[in-house]
Amino acid sequence: MTLYERFENQVLIDPGQVALVDGELSLTYRELRSAAEDLRDRLAAAGARPGDLIGLRMPRGVPVAVGILGILAHGCAYVPLDPAYPAARTKLIADDARITLTVVGGRDSWQPEVVVTGERRDRHDVPPGTAYVIYTSGSTGRPKGVFVGNEHVLALMDSGNKVFDFDASDVWSVFCGYGFDVSVWELWGALLNGGTAVMISRETAADPRAFSEVLLAEEVTVLNQVPTAFGYLVAELEAREVRLPALRYVIFSGEAIQLPAIRRWHELGAAPAATLVNMYGITETTVHATHQVLTPDDTGEPAWPGSTPIGIPLPHLEITVVDEDLRPVPAGTPGQLLVSGAGVTHGYLGRADLTAERFTVYNGLRTFRSGDWAVLDESGGLHYLGRKDRQVQIRGFRVELGEVEAAIAGHPLLAQCAVTVATNSHGEPLLTAHYTRVGGDEPTGDLLRRFAAGVLPPHMVPMAFRAHAAMPTTQHGKVDLAALDATPPTGSETTENTR
Repeated sequence: MTLYERFENQVLIDPGQVALVDGELSLTYRELRSAAEDLRDRLAAAGARPGDLIGLRMPRGVPVAVGILGILAHGCAYVPLDPAYPAARTKLIADDARITLTVVGGRDSWQPEVVVTGERRDRHDVPPGTAYVIYTSGSTGRPKGVFVGNEHVLALMDSGNKVFDFDASDVWSVFCGYGFDVSVWELWGALLNGGTAVMISRETAADPRAFSEVLLAEEVTVLNQVPTAFGYLVAELEAREVRLPALRYVIFSGEAIQLPAIRRWHELGAAPAATLVNMYGITETTVHATHQVLTPDDTGEPAWPGSTPIGIPLPHLEITVVDEDLRPVPAGTPGQLLVSGAGVTHGYLGRADLTAERFTVYNGLRTFRSGDWAVLDESGGLHYLGRKDRQVQIRGFRVELGEVEAAIAGHPLLAQCAVTVATNSHGEPLLTAHYTRVGGDEPTGDLLRRFAAGVLPPHMVPMAFRAHAAMPTTQHGKVDLAALDATPPTGSETTENTR
């Protein structure tokens, strides 16, 4: 069974049900299948063969969904080439994936086109049933393509349906760009359950007011959010006194949750029927791996400094916290997360060396070494501590930057905090805390330094504090740590900690 075959089953169940909405445009399940079949035939006419990797390049909207389904209908896999990508990155990905055909289109035409974008070359030998290849950042500066099978996505969606009560009445917002794998969960969460997917444009996703209006007008029931974007949405709902009575789920992923925004959400009662869920996941294990319902009781002090509750594994996966030698560690001891089971993907495209390094077999199951640091509590719940590689050594102490961020973000005048690291002429790491404020009076750097010194040991207090009107973000809505130091501060001095 493939994703497209499962989609066809939904077409047979209710062909007249609305599948996609994009402003005034909507397509029923029958119309979406017809559009996908038309694209499938044009791909075949252009020389595409089952198993080929096909580029997908167009603005967010209905054409993206048509493109994905048409590519899958022909037995091919799609490779996102978001127009927001710099030209050099697009070329690098297209060359690495050996793309010769690309599906393109504009938001004004919901039927995409097939164009030849490269010479026919020997294609990659990918496993049958590969659904997509998403490129993620590589530590060497070269992005690496993760290739994911139909079976991995189906395992995720079937597992999700054991945890959530999704059905054909649900309206999903597809908020994330298709180069971010959460979009896979959003689109197929709607289509495999017979629901409706509301396609959110890049412009609307970047405008909290416009986005909140879409949520209200379309009566969205399932909202997926990167926590940074959620913070802006909460501020907008509060400012305009907007309520979202239809909302059933708010699902977080992509970065650590922001407790101040979640506290404010609960205080506002913005969506009385909504359940908030935090989900941890990795592209290499197919979008989501764990789930944790967030109640008002979960917005207090974290169980471990700088930690985020991520709950328990989804039913199709097993997660083990291990030490450097891959031995399980007891509850309360930090370690690396190993993710095993049906969601663990094929590996990295054309990178057998890296695949062998990061993927292994553990307890008889295909397993991914995440590089993420977490701790297991006595009740079996997982708490995310951050990337292992976000640790730095200062004065002989190992410092997890997530802990510093969480501590400073606890100041009542701050909305967000992100910490970056620079190196002085002596090779010593220097921490800079970047922040945005909630509103009202702006805290001074001296005030924040004193606050930080009150909650952190001296070696963890940043050397400088920089105010920002808004955090720079990546195209997927995450805080862009690389851009922070290059962004001019606003309205606050940089305060040196001369301890």
